[in-house]
Amino acid sequence: MRAALVQLTVTDDPAVNLPVTIGLIRKAAADGADFVLTPELTNGLSSSRSHQRRVFSHEDTDQTLAALQAEAASTGFWLLIGSLGVVTHDADGRFANRSFLIGPDGEISARYDKIHMFDVNVSETEIYRESEGYRPGNRAVLAETPCGRIGMTVCYDLRFPALYRRLAQAGAQILTVPAAFNHITGAAHWEVLLRARAIETGCFVLAPAQTGFHPESAGKGRRTHGHSLAVAPWGEVLADGGTESGITLVDIDLSRVDEARQRVPSLRHDRGFDGP
Repeated sequence: MRAALVQLTVTDDPAVNLPVTIGLIRKAAADGADFVLTPELTNGLSSSRSHQRRVFSHEDTDQTLAALQAEAASTGFWLLIGSLGVVTHDADGRFANRSFLIGPDGEISARYDKIHMFDVNVSETEIYRESEGYRPGNRAVLAETPCGRIGMTVCYDLRFPALYRRLAQAGAQILTVPAAFNHITGAAHWEVLLRARAIETGCFVLAPAQTGFHPESAGKGRRTHGHSLAVAPWGEVLADGGTESGITLVDIDLSRVDEARQRVPSLRHDRGFDGP
């Protein structure tokens, strides 16, 4: 199976981002990809809640979602839309950071709402409160596909290994980690965390990323780390997307999952313990 990691530098305008995304997806399909993955918040990055209310839609009317479903159907590949900011019916008005797995018929095969919210003080000038605008999900999602059994996660989830262990023990062979990783934490932690999740679970880890500077019409903009990564079950990096927008192709042999788990069967070695 050939996977394509799509790396984007989105703006805060979904209408501007969509044709760029479609162009890269079509290139991935032309290069023989069976499974195409886009990063977190493919439709747009913005720190302004009022702007998000103007440009985000409910999934039933989201133009990015509809257009990318049509692309999957026209070419017949599996597509992970890493996530979209979508309007919910929650009383507090918060959005969902929702990942969509689209089948080759263009239909939504699985949805996953990001569980862990990025509420951190990276530095005095880099402060994030994702939970102010987005409400967290509460359900882990495992999807059965011809490409393999896929455990769906998003970005900050990466720092919570219990989620990945649960997915692997439920049968996941591939873990998806679409991200818009901060450029500071990304330089320090991105690769080592992705490799750790692969080693701990014996899964392939596919992590398409946002990269570069993302301008905003209302706000200072932000920078993301890039370096979309594909990691093998034994922990080696198979492909690195660098810091430019584009696609990164990687061939996946699922027999490597069984091989890694036979060599180190740690998923079967959990033990209960007391304390602290």
